[in-house]
Amino acid sequence: MSQYGPSRPRPIQDRVSIAIVASLYNNQFVQGLIDAGREELEELAPNATITVYRVPGAFEIPVCTELVIKNTRPDAVIAFGVIIRGSTEHADLVGASVTDALQQMAVRHTLPVVHEVLLVSSEEQAEERCLGVKINRGTEAAQVAVNMIALFRKMRASFAGQPELETA
Repeated sequence: MSQYGPSRPRPIQDRVSIAIVASLYNNQFVQGLIDAGREELEELAPNATITVYRVPGAFEIPVCTELVIKNTRPDAVIAFGVIIRGSTEHADLVGASVTDALQQMAVRHTLPVVHEVLLVSSEEQAEERCLGVKINRGTEAAQVAVNMIALFRKMRASFAGQPELETA
């Protein structure tokens, strides 16, 4: 686990909309991500509207995320889930599918979609990443969302008023 993530962003005072799509499966761990993420968002984006959508499992996160993006146009989406590996390859298949779908949505909609659907090997790993004080992926996801919202707003402002690029 890397300890060299990006620094904590400066708070933003803008009104922003952040959607959290979270799995109910492994709820103890996912709720830890939601709670830590919400706490960090309240500090970093005090004027944010935060809406949480709960889905049965990790596999349902992408379809809910797509519906949220199309119908609410949030400034960012954070996806929270915990997949614990078992004795079959099911967890890896679900993890890869969710990862691919979330990345495709982010690119297609040009929208920050923060992926914190964790694929772990044990409950101990889940506890360390979701309930830990030293590191919590929910806190990190909130920081990424605020960083990306600020970056996208800055980029869009710099693009405004520029003539469109000609195509060959």
